[in-house]
Amino acid sequence: MSDAYVVGHITVKNADKWAEYRGKVPQTLAPWGAELVFRGQQVAALAGESSHSDIVVIRFPSVAAVNDWFSSPAYQALIPLREQAADVLLLAYES
Repeated sequence: MSDAYVVGHITVKNADKWAEYRGKVPQTLAPWGAELVFRGQQVAALAGESSHSDIVVIRFPSVAAVNDWFSSPAYQALIPLREQAADVLLLAYES
């Protein structure tokens, strides 16, 4: 079984709401065996352009786990807060 990754490209609109959202996401990941790989802020665009300043990478044990997490009631309940807090592009990858 291959690992799967969720990569989020993020532009924060409301720092307080973003902090609230970030504080609630880990509890939605635990049931799916997911692990936060890293969060960071862009320091340079070495090639091309990026419209988002922040990034998050989350590892899951499978694509099925990604889909189950994203569609879970726990994560779906956080989407309105996420949309108020930031512009987010979420992408899923399989390794």
